[in-house]
Amino acid sequence: MTEEDKELELLKAKRMLEMQKNISQRQRVDEKPQPLTQKVSPRDIVLKQLGYRGEEVLQNAESQFPNETKVVIEKLAELIQGGEVTEVIDGGKLLTLFRSVGIHVRIQTTINVEQDGKMVSWSDKLKGEAKSISAPESSDDSSGIV
Repeated sequence: MTEEDKELELLKAKRMLEMQKNISQRQRVDEKPQPLTQKVSPRDIVLKQLGYRGEEVLQNAESQFPNETKVVIEKLAELIQGGEVTEVIDGGKLLTLFRSVGIHVRIQTTINVEQDGKMVSWSDKLKGEAKSISAPESSDDSSGIV
């Protein structure tokens, strides 16, 4: 063999060695387990889909019926992940869902009305009216009506 042939064989061997290293590095990268994506809990999936007052209804349901609510959340999360439920679920819809499966979640509600330019609760307004009705009317005729 000539000297050129020897050099050519050395270059080929070096190139083959580099290619083998590259292949083995790629295999190591492929074999490495992908970083574990944090498993998202069913509750978190449902929370992302909740709208106005939805979280409040969910918290009340969890405190009043923890086992039943867990089952409903898991099924609802499956439907959301499967793409069957795509809309935002507000508190009213969630409450209707719970009631339709027999879970009667109690929600504290208040009714506010405007009185003298301020918002007051309905019970306070009724208490105020009851006081004015039960208060004895004065006997002096200071209204100016003759």
